[in-house]
Amino acid sequence: MEALYHQTNKQIQEVQSYMGNLEKSDRQSVHLLENELQARTDQIFNHLERLEILASKEPPNRRQNAKLRVDQLKYDVQHLRTALQNFQHRRYAREAQDREREELMSRTFTTNDADTSIPIDETLQLNSNLHNAHRGMDDILGSGSGILNGIRDQRSTLKGTHKKMLDVANMLGLSNTVMRFIERRATQDKLIMIGGMLLTCVFMFLVIRYLG
Repeated sequence: MEALYHQTNKQIQEVQSYMGNLEKSDRQSVHLLENELQARTDQIFNHLERLEILASKEPPNRRQNAKLRVDQLKYDVQHLRTALQNFQHRRYAREAQDREREELMSRTFTTNDADTSIPIDETLQLNSNLHNAHRGMDDILGSGSGILNGIRDQRSTLKGTHKKMLDVANMLGLSNTVMRFIERRATQDKLIMIGGMLLTCVFMFLVIRYLG
């Protein structure tokens, strides 16, 4: 577990260093860097799933500490994923604004006032539609992220519940064994007591018969 933990922690630090280069990257390289960061983040999540399994198999005196370390890594990588998504949203918005500005600047207007008002209205409507679409995409991405986090939390809860059920089952199995042992010992003690009483009665009978 230690080797995988240090490897995952190193990958998180590398992603953090790459995140600082996003704002400095040009349009041609930013897409490649985003894809690289997304792939690294997905790989880290796969390692975290493996670490959770290994942490649950640690000895009882080390299990809680191992789980806390894995939870800290999970928090760090979730923070990085959120930062990457926020950067992508801002970049999409900037690129849309640049396209709208270029389309507006490339339009040719006539000297007729009536004709001039039509393309302006169309541009304003297009701009409004684009902003609405961006807001809708942000809402969808936010909802999807919330659902994904909820599923991960439910999976962790189910894993914890399953572990507790196994612990309770093991405890019940031990308790049943102890109870059966106690019942068998009580039966043996009762037989020994009855045998002792019978032997005492026989001994007293013989003493009275032959000495009387």
